[in-house]
Amino acid sequence: MMDATKFYIDGKWVTPDGSQRLEVINPSDEKGFSTITLGTQADTDNAVSAAKKALPAWAASTKEQRIELLERLFETYKARAEEMAQTISQEMGAPIDLARSAQVGAGAAHLKNTIRALKSFSFEHPLGDHAPDNIILHEPVGVCALITPWNWPMNQVMLKVAPALAAGCTIVLKPSEISPLSAMLLTEMIDSSGFPEGVFNLVNGDGAGVGSQLSKHPDIDLVSFTGSTRAGKAITLAAADTMKRVGLELGGKGANIIFADADEKAVTRGVRHCFANSGQSCNAPTRMLVEKSVYKQAVETAAMIASKTDVGHAGTEGRHIGPVVSEQQFVKVQALIKQGIEEGATLVAGGEGRPEGFETGYFVKPTVFSDVAPGMTIWSEEIFGPVLVITPFETEEEAIELANDTLYGLTNYIQTSDKDRARRLARQVRSGMVEVNGKSGSAGFPFGGMKQSGNGSREGGVWGLEEFLEVKSVTDW
Repeated sequence: MMDATKFYIDGKWVTPDGSQRLEVINPSDEKGFSTITLGTQADTDNAVSAAKKALPAWAASTKEQRIELLERLFETYKARAEEMAQTISQEMGAPIDLARSAQVGAGAAHLKNTIRALKSFSFEHPLGDHAPDNIILHEPVGVCALITPWNWPMNQVMLKVAPALAAGCTIVLKPSEISPLSAMLLTEMIDSSGFPEGVFNLVNGDGAGVGSQLSKHPDIDLVSFTGSTRAGKAITLAAADTMKRVGLELGGKGANIIFADADEKAVTRGVRHCFANSGQSCNAPTRMLVEKSVYKQAVETAAMIASKTDVGHAGTEGRHIGPVVSEQQFVKVQALIKQGIEEGATLVAGGEGRPEGFETGYFVKPTVFSDVAPGMTIWSEEIFGPVLVITPFETEEEAIELANDTLYGLTNYIQTSDKDRARRLARQVRSGMVEVNGKSGSAGFPFGGMKQSGNGSREGGVWGLEEFLEVKSVTDW
């Protein structure tokens, strides 16, 4: 890979204005293996200026030109997939098999789906048969700041970069400073694919620095952010003075409602989904709500699955979970596990400390709490680690009330063989997405939430493309 201390601005790898360095830590062994630079206001200004200068020509490019470049990027991405997997595994701790399949695969899928959506999208069309001389134009928003998280690096970067480029926007990307190297590798691919100078720019930095600078920059037209709700609020406030558009994909505390008539694998599926990526997914089903008649069995099954969940080094092949991403995250998860015990939840698997055999690395025991009551900290707070909480319910109405008892509204899950009941609940749970009986969304499925999980933004497919477009109406066309 390139010198990781450099930034990509106006089609070139450049030496930053800033000199403050930050080590990139491998969470499996707590050792630094690369170094990046944290950008300054001058670095941010240079990147935004390059994007602004490139905007008119890129916005005027044809759909066919953008498709050609994105397809070239897709081929490059596939050719360097193993390099990308190794990078993600090292920087954020995804087990290498997961990195190869889900982490890298998500980036490829989103790029492919964006190209599909772009090919069928009509950037201009009549208002309707009643007004054929009224035309609707879909035009790029402009210069976009894309601020992405560490937990699913290519998933989140590609969900923003691909549709922004497809829409004709120019970009300044600030990846997470914890997992920046995968974004820098993607930047190499974009550079080699032939995108015009200034269309795509990358500046590393933290949220308080480059993130804040981009959020309030007068020449940024849109900020698209994925991360914590706390940071999302700060970005919204920073962006308010310039009235720029803000797209937010934030936290979650998903409920997984399991009825007595659910299929026999529902509990096992729910536990494994919660623990996937070491529990570091905003849409994880972290609150398992179980009908009382099968509650005891569900708790026993969940405890058994947790005890059989292997934990291992991210570089080791096999089906296991890796570490959480950082020391800060490890300390946070440990504190919440301790708080769950102190507040009276029943610990049925896992608990405090590292798993047996691990003295270093940010490894967390796969943990399950039962008898978790609303009001407990682990009921309401997003833990972002391999920790599942289980609560019983008696009636359908109670299940809905419990599911909606959260500030978040990203994804809820329903497990039942009664289709009518599944549809009733899907309409009544307050979340942007609902997955029923383990069926995940298909290609182009709009990803996003409501309440404090986001502000109405949707990513993926045609919805992701529209996120980066303005609607202009013209008469007498």
